[in-house]
Amino acid sequence: MTTLEGAVVLVTGGNRGIGKAIVDDLLTRGVSKVYATARNPLPSTDPRLVTLPLEVTDQASIDALVTAAPDVTVLINNAGGSSPDTYLDTPIEDIRNVFETNFFGPLNLTRAFVPVIEGNGGGHILNAHSALSWVALHGAYSATKAALWLQTNALRIELLDRGIGVTGLHMGYVDTDMTAGVTQPKSKPADIAKEALDGIEKGAYEVLADETSRQAKAALSGDITNLYPQLQA
Repeated sequence: MTTLEGAVVLVTGGNRGIGKAIVDDLLTRGVSKVYATARNPLPSTDPRLVTLPLEVTDQASIDALVTAAPDVTVLINNAGGSSPDTYLDTPIEDIRNVFETNFFGPLNLTRAFVPVIEGNGGGHILNAHSALSWVALHGAYSATKAALWLQTNALRIELLDRGIGVTGLHMGYVDTDMTAGVTQPKSKPADIAKEALDGIEKGAYEVLADETSRQAKAALSGDITNLYPQLQA
């Protein structure tokens, strides 16, 4: 279990959406400091909140972040990107780019910050997945989240003896800029943030933050037509 009181937390994609909700919730839990990153970070008047630039697909940007945030004990890989809903009509470079953002970005950040967290006495990593880790919708986006889910599971084992816990966060649609065009029911970012941070403090391996994610995972054990009813004759 990881106590967030007194922790130094780095949140990627911390300017808006779920990331901002996580930052806001962290500041109510007695953290010592929060680093919130974005491509174009916004200034903050809270002395506990440090905003820093980050491009998750740029190793030089990650290296600069490590230098700027040497006291991190908790890493929250939240930043991510979307993709078109088709594999066949999307330029292959766009598909590669979403993998760079959603899979290799968190991996490179984790590789960079594991020595930092370990050197600071241990801590925690949380990766933001999706219910779409288990359902093939929205093109390559779901594939990146499935790959990140497996990455998280593998890293959890690798880090067992290094004092670093690992939590995977899954959720369905959340009311953010990314889902502005979605008409289906959406969770509130604050609700997802609370579930995520409670999960870190409980030492949960996995957080299924809403009913959509719980149903998606449960459906994996059934017939594939339960997940994809359009396949039913």
